[in-house]
Amino acid sequence: MSFRYLQSLFNPQSIAVIGASARPRRIGSVVMRNLLAGGFGGAIMPVNPKRDAVAGVLTYPSVAALPRTPDLAIICTPPSAIPGILEQLGERGTRAAIVMASQLGTTLGTDGRPLDMTIMEIARRHGVRILGGSTLGVMVPQAGLNATFSQVGGLSGNIGFVSQSDAVGTMVLDWAMPRKIGFSHFVSLGDALDIGFGEVLDFLGSDPGTRAILMYIESIRERRSFMAAARAAARNKPVVAIKAGRAQRALPGIGDPLFLDSPGLIGNDDVADAVLRRAGILRVDHLNELFGAVETVVRSRPIHGDRLVVISNGGGAGIMAEDSLHLGGYALPDLYPNTLTRLRRLLPPDWNGRNPIAIRVDAPPKRYEDVLKILCEEQDGDAILVIHTPNALTPSMEIAESVIKTIRSVGGNLLTCWIGDETSAAERKLFADSGIATFDTPENATRAFVHMVNHRHTREVLMQAPPSTSENFRPDVEGARTVVRRAIAEGRTRLTEPEAKHILAAYEIPVVPTHLAATPQDVSAIATELGMPVAVTVMSRDIRRKWEVGGVALDLETPEAAESAAQAMLARVATARPDVRISGFAVQPMETRPHTRQLIVGVVTDPLFGPMIVFGEGGRGLEVYRNLAIGLPPLNLPLAHDLINRSRAAGLLDAYHNHPAADREGVAQLLTRISQLIVDIPEIEELDVNPLFVDDQGVLAVDAHIQVSTTAPSPQRLSIRPYPEDLAEAATLRDGRKIVLRPIRPEDEPTHYEFLSRVTPEDILFRFFHYIGTLPRTEMARLTQIDYDREMAFIASGRDDSGRPETLGVVRAVADPDNHTAEFSILVRSDMKGYGIGSTLMKKVIRYARERGLRVLVGEVMAENEPMLKLLKVFGFTIKGSEEPGILAVRLMLQEQPEKT
Repeated sequence: MSFRYLQSLFNPQSIAVIGASARPRRIGSVVMRNLLAGGFGGAIMPVNPKRDAVAGVLTYPSVAALPRTPDLAIICTPPSAIPGILEQLGERGTRAAIVMASQLGTTLGTDGRPLDMTIMEIARRHGVRILGGSTLGVMVPQAGLNATFSQVGGLSGNIGFVSQSDAVGTMVLDWAMPRKIGFSHFVSLGDALDIGFGEVLDFLGSDPGTRAILMYIESIRERRSFMAAARAAARNKPVVAIKAGRAQRALPGIGDPLFLDSPGLIGNDDVADAVLRRAGILRVDHLNELFGAVETVVRSRPIHGDRLVVISNGGGAGIMAEDSLHLGGYALPDLYPNTLTRLRRLLPPDWNGRNPIAIRVDAPPKRYEDVLKILCEEQDGDAILVIHTPNALTPSMEIAESVIKTIRSVGGNLLTCWIGDETSAAERKLFADSGIATFDTPENATRAFVHMVNHRHTREVLMQAPPSTSENFRPDVEGARTVVRRAIAEGRTRLTEPEAKHILAAYEIPVVPTHLAATPQDVSAIATELGMPVAVTVMSRDIRRKWEVGGVALDLETPEAAESAAQAMLARVATARPDVRISGFAVQPMETRPHTRQLIVGVVTDPLFGPMIVFGEGGRGLEVYRNLAIGLPPLNLPLAHDLINRSRAAGLLDAYHNHPAADREGVAQLLTRISQLIVDIPEIEELDVNPLFVDDQGVLAVDAHIQVSTTAPSPQRLSIRPYPEDLAEAATLRDGRKIVLRPIRPEDEPTHYEFLSRVTPEDILFRFFHYIGTLPRTEMARLTQIDYDREMAFIASGRDDSGRPETLGVVRAVADPDNHTAEFSILVRSDMKGYGIGSTLMKKVIRYARERGLRVLVGEVMAENEPMLKLLKVFGFTIKGSEEPGILAVRLMLQEQPEKT
């Protein structure tokens, strides 16, 4: 069903209220009252066969009797009546409906089926978008639309709010009203039978009146639409969420994971953290944090570090800020030497030179102004927090006015905290009206700064679009697949340890060789062949933690000792677990690495979000510390380092005592190779390498296990689409030069800067419709780091005279969420015109759009750009005028006519 029909939900010109009521405390009554009180300018048509009017508005006896087809229908009837009403609305052409009734999944219709199934069948047949059931409704305050049964209204503003909970939605409205926080849109999803987070995020992400998006999430049901929509929205504006359900639960649907069989190692909340982080969403815990985060993220400039400098007129308040920052994982930095010198000339002689800067309880406005100027001029912090505790010795309002005047003149990121409730309300209102983030406690202010820093990290993660392979990494994919196929053909879902290590080795991961022995005597023979010392472990599909049953023996110095150890294992296992089946023994050469750390790297498959990469401290420390970080594949090196840094194990990799620093880069490389393995071989459901040894010499997989699925994996099992290597192809220009047409990669950023530098100002104007200089890093990231689910950019890549890669041209196509229409643009390097690059790129993007199932390719071209118009006519585009003077609208119907060449 069409995303375009959401306009009927958020911007209707006519509304029908079916089940409108004059009886107090009925949903149909409250909805009518709110619609009228909100000042909606369109037609409001109540439907009630038993009354002539509701709330002073004439009613209609049925949907068929309505004088016009409503854009939006609000259905306030009992559940049993909904299917018939929806059928009538669909036949009339209504495109959006809000269903208020609850328990649709447990209420049965006349055919014995749950009503939610019947409702959705009707909606799909007629192309009606459904919000609900169990929804509070929708508000668009700027349009005067209050289609809710909330007792609290909403102010007009620039924040979009989306909630799965009516209660939380009402709470947010009640909380926001006295704080003068306004909304562009307020959306209660309810049961989300049809419209969910993905659709609303798409709408709000592209809405120019929405500067930030807030969400209350209880559960996410649709993976790819949520991830694609969230990532697209978060690239444009801050997205902040509360994800309910922090209580630890076992990961559902995983079955019996290889290494996660200990309760509490990984739960739903760990997955939610990883998903939201990779989607570019800043996660917070409480409602005041939700709005506090927006207060700073929206009103402040982007920050580039985590240095916070605090100015306070009270020592205790400054210490509270420092403690709160510490709890958030950060520390107040030392002041720069030049800053110290300048401040000592200004502050009292007993000042200790520390941050927070204590400027005395009786500090006049001029002292705040002077200290603030010095900090901004020296660029001492990424943000400055000014704390003021009101007292009888200083003019609180004058100080606030002085701070505002100063920051306007010198610039910088400023947070303010005027402590107190009513005593400082006027000053905080002054800051808010001036667009400066303001808080009532030091804890709230520093927590908001932490959100600023975390949002920066989240955006850095978001802007990563990992390649599926690197140029220097060439795994033996077919060799690894052969091992998996053989196991599946034999009816096995668990690979042997040697098979698992063979696959790891195929992906250039160093492994300890493992040899299988059927009997203790075979153990002795293999140990003799390998050389001493050796390690021996018992082999059994029924035993997970072998050391718990005495199934591990290390540092065996002689073949006889190895054989005896194996005999002893048989006896111990028979006593401890007489029910298990022993298949033999694994014999390995003993690795002695004095500076080694033991880690774990694994993969587990979430039933909704697909494969997850797990990293943390391994060995028996896994059971003790239970601290694992989770990442979503595909990974590149920056994302791998982020995964490492989020784990407690990150500290283990640093140098300490006589241990040199471990090879952190080697660990990151291994994580990217595990990620690539999961991308290449979708049959792998679970994997663990535990322990993984790492020291200053590199990494070594000591023990490894892999579990595979015998059912065909979904081609969309990954939450984030990896780099589409299969779309690359060779091409030949008119002069015989060989080039490659391929999707753009983040690594193309340097060559893309070079490419744009060799495009004339006239061609830049034709492409962007205005002259541009050097693109800032953030804008270039948008061009080179794309979400391949929604957007495609093909570059024509060649080699210069020195053999270095260079970009010769680029064509883009950005699809709408319906996958119906894509907007394209094209740019060829000015000195490479006439070689056929433009036509080659157009053929490529048209073919791609058709294969993807898109129906229309559209674009805008300046009327003066005659060469482009001539090229588009060759490909069959229709060309018409647009609303903007000098701009022509071009359009190609992809599924109705053949490609012209």
